[in-house]
Amino acid sequence: MSTLRELVDEHADLSPDDIEHLQRLAGDWQLLADLSFADLLMWVTLPDGEMLCVAQCRPTTAPTAYLDDQVGRRARGPDVAHLMIARDQGRIWREGDPVWYGDTPARHEAIPVRLPGSDRVIAVLGRDTNLSTARTPSQLELNYLHTADDLAQMVADGSFPPPRHPGETTSAPRVGDGLIRLDSAGKVVYASPNAQSAYRRLGFPGHLVGEDLAALTGRIADDPLEGSDAAERILMALRGEAPARKEVEARGATMLTRALPLRPGGVPIGAVVLVRDITEVRRRDRALLTKDATIREIHHRVKNNLQTVAALLRLQARRVSVPEASLALEESVRRVASIALVHETLSMSSDEAVEFDTIVDRVASMAAEVAAPESRVTLRRIGTFGVLPAEIATPLVMVLNELLQNAVEHAYGPGESGEVVVSAHRWRRQLHVTVADHGRGLPEGFSLEGSQRLGLQIVRTLAAGELRGSIELRTRVGGGTEAVIVVPLTRR
Repeated sequence: MSTLRELVDEHADLSPDDIEHLQRLAGDWQLLADLSFADLLMWVTLPDGEMLCVAQCRPTTAPTAYLDDQVGRRARGPDVAHLMIARDQGRIWREGDPVWYGDTPARHEAIPVRLPGSDRVIAVLGRDTNLSTARTPSQLELNYLHTADDLAQMVADGSFPPPRHPGETTSAPRVGDGLIRLDSAGKVVYASPNAQSAYRRLGFPGHLVGEDLAALTGRIADDPLEGSDAAERILMALRGEAPARKEVEARGATMLTRALPLRPGGVPIGAVVLVRDITEVRRRDRALLTKDATIREIHHRVKNNLQTVAALLRLQARRVSVPEASLALEESVRRVASIALVHETLSMSSDEAVEFDTIVDRVASMAAEVAAPESRVTLRRIGTFGVLPAEIATPLVMVLNELLQNAVEHAYGPGESGEVVVSAHRWRRQLHVTVADHGRGLPEGFSLEGSQRLGLQIVRTLAAGELRGSIELRTRVGGGTEAVIVVPLTRR
């Protein structure tokens, strides 16, 4: 199904500002649906006079009136007469008898949608209530419906939804988490049971009704500055502003608050404050932060230990008089150093994944440093590896280290110049890597499976085992050698 923006762009004649307002409304209208105990359908007018449903929101506080998805539905005539009245007259339409959708009776309402400061109606909200479970409403339901009517009028006025604050992607907390309604003086006239419980967790044992909520919130917070900030945001809502969400901590508990002004018809009548007890959420966040810091510290220490091992091997290589032994130790130094690069990157990452391009570039620099002084071999990378999980990055860096070392040492003879190219691209959840040179090529009768060289044995074992992929070493078209590695990127 197409998104709201795609549907409006394709079918309706609305400006970018109109579409942005509709998207902000769709991001905040769960609040209105839950307070209304009703489904919300967003309708726009098409050039041919038909109306198109471009978004739908079901309530979490009541049964839906529509079992089927309504997005993309076109309608004209009597089915949308109430929507057209709201659009043409610019007022909320509540007249009419209940209608039936199959076996479900529903009540229709229509709310015109305007931009702030504009009289032009850009869309209509259908507010459709399932009447199959109708009963005598409780005090909670009456307060919800009263607040919903105020917000509906603000939608028609263009003052709801409020501007979105940077970094806020959702409208949490929701209605069911806790709702408090304030009068124009800031006194609590209604508090839902969940809201009352949230304040009791913060240490307030009494009833909220009749309390000055801003003063109370500022008084019970552990940090006086944080408490003053939270109180000021409630006062901002009473003045008609829509402040950002705020967390309040007291007595080991944490509560998230969101204050919204109530100004139906442009008249300030108070505010609604949504609250949510997020104590357990913050406790888990702190535990995860501690765990992440511990993991990063482990990677840092592993990197330090590997660098120490590499330094010891390098010292030992200098003291060995047998050239073959010294060469073997130097190769071990490079292998250990390549693994240390991965752990160094992981120690600076917030998760178990690394930006692999930087690691490849550093490994290539290490390989170029050990090339014969009389040769002029350059290394470069084409494409990008992207972000790889640690379980792929560690064996892959060892494979690339071996292949680059082989290319630098064996592709070109003394005094020859050449190039070694590492290319990478992703395709169908696979990473394809090629290490290619223009050198002397593979010896006659070469077989990767039959090679006795330790480096190639490491490459073959890691590619098939740790990486669960494949590797092919072959003669390159046009001369030289290329190694092709295919690594699956599916979850392991």
